[in-house]
Amino acid sequence: MSKVTKIVAAMAMCGALASCGGRDVIDVSEAGVGLLVNRTACPAVATPVYTNEVTLFNPRSSREASAIDAVAVISNIRSQCGDAGANIQSTATFEVSARRTNASGSRQIVLPYYATVLRGGSQIVSKEIGRVGLNFADGEYRATTTAQATAQISRAAASIPPEIEERLTRRRRAGEADAALDPMADPEVRTAVDNATFELLIGFQLEPDQLEYNATR
Repeated sequence: MSKVTKIVAAMAMCGALASCGGRDVIDVSEAGVGLLVNRTACPAVATPVYTNEVTLFNPRSSREASAIDAVAVISNIRSQCGDAGANIQSTATFEVSARRTNASGSRQIVLPYYATVLRGGSQIVSKEIGRVGLNFADGEYRATTTAQATAQISRAAASIPPEIEERLTRRRRAGEADAALDPMADPEVRTAVDNATFELLIGFQLEPDQLEYNATR
């Protein structure tokens, strides 16, 4: 396996681990203290590791600090999700900020970015490429703009089968045979939950050498 392939695999795994589609709430009831997980059909939105930043060099092949032309970063990702109806639509907006090393003259930098819908932490459902332009005024080192990405997911695909949901939500009381067992430890339950879990991942569309630079610098 090549170095870049290993980086891409790690990127996908870290992206899945860094995202969370629900919110945990501690619930105290007559049965004692339990963990109540509120799950939403809306996809979690995140930027996978190594792809939220891009460094441009001049000349392109150099990796010397003195050759850095501009650095751009994706931040402040926010999402709005409509989960009524047969399809779930999530729209994410984010900021792209850049700093150049030479402030002489006005200039525009156009950067490609991707929006990928991931299912179960590993299956790519769709991928779209967009472009964002950053406009530097003469004498200005910094520029900031906003961009957005949209994901549409079938509600049926994002729904847990009723029999699996019953196994997850059934009230368990002390003394029962499976009271201390985590239903997510069952491969069938885990697979069903993974298949119904989606993420919208956003990052710069990097060339292999750019990705390697981010991962190894």
